This record gives sequence, C-alpha cells and structure tokens, in this order.
Amino acid sequence: MRLLIGQDIGLAYLLPLALEVLRDNPMAEGHMYEGDLLSAVLTRSPGVWEEWPELGLELGAIVSGLADLPVPLSQKTARFLALQP
Repeated sequence: MRLLIGQDIGLAYLLPLALEVLRDNPMAEGHMYEGDLLSAVLTRSPGVWEEWPELGLELGAIVSGLADLPVPLSQKTARFLALQP
C-alpha cells in the first residue's frame, strides 16, 4: 500500500484504507521501516488534500496527537500540518 501511495497510484481507494490502518497504529510498518506508511501518506502533494479535504482533516487529527516521532517523520508531519487549513 505504501509503495502505491508513494507513486500516487489509486489514491482515491488507498488513502481511506491507509487512514484506517493509521488510526489504529500511526507507526504501521509497510516492510521498510516503522512509520513508512505514515511517511508515504504525509508526503502526498497539497493537491491531493485539496481534492479530498475530509481525508486531510482525518490525517491531521491522527498526527496532531503524536509525540516522540523520529526527526524525519516529525518534519514531514509539521510540513503537512502547516499546509492544512
């Protein structure tokens, strides 16, 4: 799932599924490293979140309460949150 999301393939179908996983485990691992699914979702272009604002709001709710993230993931989270309305 993280590979396809990272390539912007099937986002209309995969993003809701990814958010379902992330709701239960924000640091879910997609066979690369802990939090790689979250990283793939967070780094989609701002246009994705403009197209599906409800998904952006849900992702914002998921990540806004996370603490003690690894620095790269923390930076991606901060960039994502800064772009949200």
